Amino acid sequence: MPHLEELLQAPLSELTDRFLERCQPVPRGFLEALEADRRQGARSLAGKIRARQEKNRSEGQRLRHLLRYELELWTQGMERVAGVDEAGMAPLAGPVVAAAAILPKNYRLKGLDDSKKILDEERREELAVAIKRDAVAWAVGVAEVEEIDRINIYHAGLQAMRRAVQGLVRVPEYALVDARTIPECPCPQKGIIHGDALSMSIAAASIIAKTTRDRMMSALDAQYPGYGLASHKGYPTPQHFQAIKEKGVLPIHRRSFGPVREALGLVPLQAELFPPPPSDPPEP
Repeated sequence: MPHLEELLQAPLSELTDRFLERCQPVPRGFLEALEADRRQGARSLAGKIRARQEKNRSEGQRLRHLLRYELELWTQGMERVAGVDEAGMAPLAGPVVAAAAILPKNYRLKGLDDSKKILDEERREELAVAIKRDAVAWAVGVAEVEEIDRINIYHAGLQAMRRAVQGLVRVPEYALVDARTIPECPCPQKGIIHGDALSMSIAAASIIAKTTRDRMMSALDAQYPGYGLASHKGYPTPQHFQAIKEKGVLPIHRRSFGPVREALGLVPLQAELFPPPPSDPPEP
């Protein structure tokens, strides 16, 4: 690393590239020297670097906070902690998909969060690739439309979660689940309300589940063109309602869902046939 005096003689474009674009370590005293520089560009660069450092500190604190459930289990000697979440409970069409992910101990991935908070589809895909690359193990479980209609969406979601956990190549020692209790789970588990926003493992599972289901719906869009499945992913949007009205109900539509039954001219299902799901487990 050049001496500070030599470094300050470099063009601002070079300094910007090194310390802002490529995020190289900032030498001691460098920012103070930039802030005292007579050049407005130098002082502006110092402000941008400090803003980036503060953002990085905030992200580090957020990621440490996301690991609090995992840290508690790791300190008890349980290193294989699986996060479990699902995607696709509300759509009118397509499967419900769950994922389970065991992250390495003390894992941190910048930007990892609940998939619903990440609106950029490309960014979700990037995170999914990184999670799958880094995870100790990950797996997905699926419940198709026929099963959803047979046992109802709530229990189909649980089945998908169970299949995801059972699909892991490493048996987890504990599972952190987004607000559920998985039937026939091969390990102890804890349901955490809003767990996809509170646990890094569950957030990782939510990303894998969401991106996996989105790709499935895009494939179905190619099979059933004109319904907009690649854009709305089967959710009850005005575009989707209009397509059903104009083109009819598809085999992948959930016939246990009210709008689909209405489009088919069927009477609503009796409440006792599809009782409301049990209350979410209390957060410990």
